[in-house]
Amino acid sequence: MPTPRKTIAVVNSSGRQAASFIRVASAVGYHVRAQLRNLDGIVANEISSLPNVTVIVGDLYTKPTSTSSASPALAPSDTGVNHDLIRQIYHGAQLAFINTTFWGDEIAIGKALANAAVIAGIEHYIYSSMPNHHLQNESWPSLPLWSCKETIASYIRSLPSLLPKTTFLYTGIYNNNFTSLPYPLFCMELQQDGSFTWTAPFHPDVPLPWLDAEHDVGPAVLQLIKDGTSRWGNGERIALAYEMLSPRQACRAFSRGVGRPVRYKLQSKIDVKVKIPNGYREQLLALEKMYALGREDPSKQPFYFGERKLEDSCPDEAMALWEGYRGLEEYAREVFPLEEAANGLTWMNEPDGETDGEDGVLEKGDLEEADDDDDDDDEDDGLVMGGGLNSGTGTGGENTPARREESWLA
Repeated sequence: MPTPRKTIAVVNSSGRQAASFIRVASAVGYHVRAQLRNLDGIVANEISSLPNVTVIVGDLYTKPTSTSSASPALAPSDTGVNHDLIRQIYHGAQLAFINTTFWGDEIAIGKALANAAVIAGIEHYIYSSMPNHHLQNESWPSLPLWSCKETIASYIRSLPSLLPKTTFLYTGIYNNNFTSLPYPLFCMELQQDGSFTWTAPFHPDVPLPWLDAEHDVGPAVLQLIKDGTSRWGNGERIALAYEMLSPRQACRAFSRGVGRPVRYKLQSKIDVKVKIPNGYREQLLALEKMYALGREDPSKQPFYFGERKLEDSCPDEAMALWEGYRGLEEYAREVFPLEEAANGLTWMNEPDGETDGEDGVLEKGDLEEADDDDDDDDEDDGLVMGGGLNSGTGTGGENTPARREESWLA
């Protein structure tokens, strides 16, 4: 097969989506210009070492000179856009895979990236978006980290020279979100009997879209590029999810993978046991409100992708791009223990203990309004999500390299 001659611009390259794509694109010969905030961490080091990859280090936002470097998460009003870096990222590129994050003013950065793509003459612009649920239904709240992406997508649609060259990608829930560390929403909490319990506000019987971001985003996006804008341009929207599983079904699949009972607990309040950035905290509060709508009546649970059309396209449209996906059961069996070990956990090397019980069973949850017992520290805006492991116990500390930065959210 002839070596691809085109260059692809990628931002936030330590994120799960971007890193997955860079691994695949560089392996088949595309040249990648990969922006990284810094060279810290396992993924950044890996991306830097890949063939055909030129790493560009720097923030997409600019910081005021008076801002202390000890507080990396800045309010949008405190930041500007690093236009010089953006021009550098696009230099010599014909293609772009763009997944913006909440570092800096995401909307301003997203618009600047789109404008610069026009100037650079990008031939295929793939933007990883998510819906603004409130625009679909006035009774549904906006999710802050997703509504920014829809605002950027709307801006792209307003650019007549870029829209025909644009594909919008919508990703399902990452299999890779699960961890036994005490992180919000996808904590697979290890019990004394060796089983796991997942506690979340999703209705136990309403299907949700699932995706192994690290395994499957890369090949799917590569196929988008190979097919080109004649098939996927003009603002085509693609929901990338390979399984539609309710929380109970997800727990059963996870149980088959890890070989231990996994139970689901419906709880309207999302437990926050570690310090998180304010933007993510606001996202979790909005998720609580949104999924409370379907707490009693599952038909009222909002669509994950905001509308039925995208939900119903799963997984057929994703399969049209890439059929070799890694499902949740396979992830739980082959990858979850490795990610846990990378974070210093040891449960996979210890006896399971007594684990009687039905996999995926709905445990009794707290469906009433819970007391707000979070220690809300408004002064700490930094992303302090590396804590959890007490040495020797496998239950929580500082050595959590897979989740020390924002990359696991992207």
